[in-house]
Amino acid sequence: MRLATLELLRTAYGRYAMGAFNVSNMEQIHGLFRGAARARSPIIVQFTRVIRSYGNPAMLEGMIRAAEGIYPEVDFAVHLDHGDEESCLDAIRSGQYSSVMIDASHFPFEQNVETTRRVVDKAHAAGISVEAELGLLKGIEDDMTVSAQDAIMTDPDQAEEFVRRTDCDSLAVAIGTSHGAYKFSGRQRLHFDRLEEIHKRLAGFPLVLHGGSAVPIREVERINAAGGALDISASGVSEDELIRAIGFGIVKVNIGTDGRLIWTRVHREFFREKPNEFDFMSPGRIYMDAYAEFVAAKCEKLGGAGRTGSRAPASVPAAG
Repeated sequence: MRLATLELLRTAYGRYAMGAFNVSNMEQIHGLFRGAARARSPIIVQFTRVIRSYGNPAMLEGMIRAAEGIYPEVDFAVHLDHGDEESCLDAIRSGQYSSVMIDASHFPFEQNVETTRRVVDKAHAAGISVEAELGLLKGIEDDMTVSAQDAIMTDPDQAEEFVRRTDCDSLAVAIGTSHGAYKFSGRQRLHFDRLEEIHKRLAGFPLVLHGGSAVPIREVERINAAGGALDISASGVSEDELIRAIGFGIVKVNIGTDGRLIWTRVHREFFREKPNEFDFMSPGRIYMDAYAEFVAAKCEKLGGAGRTGSRAPASVPAAG
């Protein structure tokens, strides 16, 4: 069943985190919905601005409508991830999304506020919620100065002002992660001191963690053993850290890299073992099963397993 993103976030707040999975093709969508059905967990399906440009919005939205009919037992929402102002407005007009993410975090603070506010006004008029971002998702190095780290991470005081002035419905915060396989350097992990300060100022407000993939070392090793050349130092966010973050307002965790790693591993191993094969459906079936298994396990770790059909308790504060 297709539900509103904000309804799912309010239901989850303080209890578990929603897995928000970036997908781009039929195999990923089948695997995602099968995994969610197996775990009986609600999910957020995400398309990025780049994927919409690559695959065509009509094609992607058609696959989601088909999945809705094939897997009626799955509670899900559809979200635009990392949109600019133009793609956010296009997604709002399409009527296929219950939330959009406007990423104006690369702009100066005032321009971020103004851009986000314009998208919020358009989205709220259409009954759609808005995720915004404050801070920059860049990997923090061990030898960075404190001032350099502060310039990258979300400022708690600014976060409070930003939410008040933009009326956004959720906020992606920068607390040390980055996109891709190389999220951390050396001993760096999530900065819970910064997250705790943001949470204090925005109690009851949904916070989002981008760059939430785990980047399992075993996946990297298997890819390299099958002919890949990924840096063995690739690392991501541990599941223990994700669980801890739920207690500080993180209610949505974006997961994209892990799905691409599994795809790469499956296809490299398949064609290494069967170099005469050229039928894409054979590794595709393996991938759908592997991705479904991954999704089910991730939903279990985030606390969403068995939550299908639940609704927001009245005690959860409204956002936005």
